[in-house]
Amino acid sequence: MREVFHQSLEDIQSRLVEIADLVTVAIDKATRAFRNSDVALAEEVIADDAKIDELAVVLDELAIEILARQQPVARDLRIVVFALRVSASLERMGDMAEHIAQLARLRFPERAIPKGLKSTFSAMGELDVEIARTLSELLHSQDLRLADQIRNADDDVDELHARVFEKVLSDNWKGEATATVDATLASRYHERFADHAVAIAKKVVYLATGDWAVEEHDIPLAAEAHALMEEKSAGKG
Repeated sequence: MREVFHQSLEDIQSRLVEIADLVTVAIDKATRAFRNSDVALAEEVIADDAKIDELAVVLDELAIEILARQQPVARDLRIVVFALRVSASLERMGDMAEHIAQLARLRFPERAIPKGLKSTFSAMGELDVEIARTLSELLHSQDLRLADQIRNADDDVDELHARVFEKVLSDNWKGEATATVDATLASRYHERFADHAVAIAKKVVYLATGDWAVEEHDIPLAAEAHALMEEKSAGKG
């Protein structure tokens, strides 16, 4: 019975990685669709979001079933609670990618990126794709050093997000109302995508340490402490 239980826990974790991989594909396609005004690619992202939603629901149902039937404790309970919270954040990341794709589709055949902001949005998109890939690896390996990489990349996204707002609010901004709205929304979607990734990274820290209260700036210290603990455990082995 315990073997079946632990197999279910492993299944939950592998399902999280599967969803994260789909989110990575979604944000990669969405940013390319937004940058290149590729409506076909945008349509793919919009259609495929239903798969992310479906997998998140299935994972949640599995986690709830484990809670009801197995009544896990200690680390096993942390895994189940972790999965429920992370699946919600991954689903929202998929939504952010879909929203970016919807902007590209809405403005087609025109480009959704306003003049003067192409390089900023290109950089923001590249960072979000990098964050998504790192997040998939983090969920697979639970290497907390990757959590710190995500936090650092999120800082860069925040800086670009602020730059977009400075641009559209400046006296030199000549964009029309639609361009202002598009820039504001797209920047917000990219920023929120990265924020959800950081939230998940913090939850991975919780899974490893049992501490919910880890703040973003404490992730490097938590990663270092966890690495030292693992080294000591390996040395004893």
